Amino acid sequence: MRHIRAAASGIIMLAMLIGCSAVQPGGTINVYAAASLTEAFEELGRGFEAANPGSDVVFNFAGSQQLATQINEGAPAHVFASANAKQMHAVIAGGRISAAQVTVFARNRLVVITPPDNPGGIDLLRDLARPGLRLVLAADVVPVGEYSLTVLDNAAAAGYGDGFRQRVLANVVSYEDNVRAVVNKVALDEADGGIVYATDAAAAAVRSLAIDEPLNVVASYPIAALDDAGAGATAFVAYVASADGQAVLARHGFGAAP
Repeated sequence: MRHIRAAASGIIMLAMLIGCSAVQPGGTINVYAAASLTEAFEELGRGFEAANPGSDVVFNFAGSQQLATQINEGAPAHVFASANAKQMHAVIAGGRISAAQVTVFARNRLVVITPPDNPGGIDLLRDLARPGLRLVLAADVVPVGEYSLTVLDNAAAAGYGDGFRQRVLANVVSYEDNVRAVVNKVALDEADGGIVYATDAAAAAVRSLAIDEPLNVVASYPIAALDDAGAGATAFVAYVASADGQAVLARHGFGAAP
């Protein structure tokens, strides 16, 4: 039975093999994955276990920066799936993952969210700079927080004004450790708005507003097995990259890997 813990040229060949037959790694596979991957990876875990009897996929979902720190401090991870390249590079620098093993497996976009009744009257990205709003963002060390700041900078450069980022940040009442915390605060009406991944917005009871394409960013998700993780971890990474794995991610709103 799979358990889920909440937290603070070989891979391609394996993916092809998984597409037509089961790999039999067996044992426990500890997957440390970005919080925004929760529902998609839970489904991937069930599919992997069904295809590989005896395997037990154990998840640790949190902000990518928290997971990278845990892994570099010696946490017993076998697979790391990050919401940006920066945190994957931190684990590579820590000596636990080889750069050659990393592959991008999914993409995402950002949206503005509000409570369903939109108490702040937010209808456009530009509205986030209106004085008096209560906004929640992820901290800048969190991938979605860093992406959010890039969106604000893009908007300023596109004509929203040099002070646009500062005016938006003046409305921020809290910075959160992961994207799910941002979504939850907005859904509970503890904030008038926030910026999150489109996939998280779609899975929550919030109102979602698209960000114009020239201003938005593409969030790329890299994944890799840790160097000492063994065949089961490599097989799970391959499953994520396989046609079946990509279909699961697409059902949860993620864009295709390059």
